[in-house]
Amino acid sequence: MRLSEFRQALSDEFGDGYGRVLTRDLILTPFGCTADQALAGGASARDVWLALCAETDVPKARWYGAGLPAARS
Repeated sequence: MRLSEFRQALSDEFGDGYGRVLTRDLILTPFGCTADQALAGGASARDVWLALCAETDVPKARWYGAGLPAARS
């Protein structure tokens, strides 16, 4: 997942405003920091996206984000 895909998935799932709040303020347990800090520190956008989905209880069917096909049931 590219950073641009991360940003698109974030906007699609949470909206622009709330998405920015989440990446700035929510501490992601696997990283011990916010999404913005994790990305700035070199974490992959995909790993940050998955951690963000887990922390915010996004249904697993929507964890794929932008640029990837939805999981088949």
